[in-house]
Amino acid sequence: MGLHNVSVRRVLVVDDEEGIRLMLGDLFDELGYEVCLASNGTDGLAASLSGDHDLAMVDLSLPGMDGLEMLRAVKESKPELPVIMMTGYASLGTALEAMKLGAYDYITKPFDLEDVQLVAERAIERKRLIDENSYLRNELRTRYGFDNVVGLSPDAQKAYVLASKVADSRASVLILGETGTGKEYLARSIHYQSPRADRPFVKVSCAALPEALLESELFGHERGSFTGAVARRIGRFELADGGTLFLDEIGDTTAATQLKLLRVLQEKQFERLGGSETLSVDVRIVAATNRDLKKALAEKTLRQDLYYRLNVVTISLPPLRDRTEDILTLAQHFVRKYNEETGKNIQAISPEGASILQRYSWPGNIRELENCMERAVIFCNTRTILPQHLLFSEELPEPKTASASPTEPRALCEVEKEHIARVLESCDYNQTRAALILGIDRKTLRSKIRQYGLGTQIAVAKLDHGR
Repeated sequence: MGLHNVSVRRVLVVDDEEGIRLMLGDLFDELGYEVCLASNGTDGLAASLSGDHDLAMVDLSLPGMDGLEMLRAVKESKPELPVIMMTGYASLGTALEAMKLGAYDYITKPFDLEDVQLVAERAIERKRLIDENSYLRNELRTRYGFDNVVGLSPDAQKAYVLASKVADSRASVLILGETGTGKEYLARSIHYQSPRADRPFVKVSCAALPEALLESELFGHERGSFTGAVARRIGRFELADGGTLFLDEIGDTTAATQLKLLRVLQEKQFERLGGSETLSVDVRIVAATNRDLKKALAEKTLRQDLYYRLNVVTISLPPLRDRTEDILTLAQHFVRKYNEETGKNIQAISPEGASILQRYSWPGNIRELENCMERAVIFCNTRTILPQHLLFSEELPEPKTASASPTEPRALCEVEKEHIARVLESCDYNQTRAALILGIDRKTLRSKIRQYGLGTQIAVAKLDHGR
């Protein structure tokens, strides 16, 4: 659900003086707000709890439940609702107490209507920003929810189950996987499903910067600490305080940077480059790499103590070529995504296109598949993605050739039998995937398998694979 219509704002005015109520009611009505009026604290509280207001104007001196009591009750149930207290000069002390209880501001009677408008608009704008930030945070939680994981590959499912278990903890996480396997997406999922979700998620690409710039990026620097340092710079550790710092390609860092990272992980402290002030931070580390860290340890290009600090929980993401059962599911997911972005209505991937997608090796993994499907959606002018819409960075392997000469006349049933057998073999005899590629349902495929006597072939293949 999105934000409510920002063109209509709702204001609650609570005051026992009829003249004040009507004057403020007329003011907000002229400004285009919907106005609700109440003459006492009890009615005002009931209105605030039942309505969706953007601001409450509450008099301190109310009959029955006074303004402070109403403020306390409102803040308990609707802490995000800004409340402006109205008071006379004689009760300024009480107004300051109201500020401590969470009032946005106070105005003194008699007041200037321009001042009321200014304070009210500031309070409403602040609530709008809070609502918008809350909405965006919820959107991020939804987008990076573990239930949004696409695919049924056991290795991929295992990775996300492990991530969901570790998300609530403070443990450092090390994500291993080839380029394009979704390491950053997994890191964001861990962050946005953790208690730190309302705090920053900050990314640093360790491979993109030379050592001196990377240290400045991580820890910040003071003015004059090196040539070109014309002003103080806040580093990523400070920016991520209370949240998560994602160190992408951690295996590319130098020994000097690794030593400084180790200190932050151990002591939660560091100094900016060129500075003497010791800074303390509360940052959760999620690191990722596509390198062979065991080889890096053996070659002493990665500190063993840093490795063990990062490696509290290790999650490995499989390459796409090892999760072929997910290729078509992911492809269809990206088609839906780019349908929404482009306004198109592509309904399917042709059997020939599906076969090509499954034959390709996907050296760029999920990232390459997404790029491929985005291009396909852009180029496709029909409701079905065809082979000509698919572009790849590497050459496709040649499909297996039939034993018979292509010019030799053959019965249709023979061609169909051979094609079904070939598709089944390419799918490792997974009938669900084969049916999807063939463009038929599983019931029809099973009927064809019986018709053409392919059951023995399938059984022998499963025995050969130990299944």
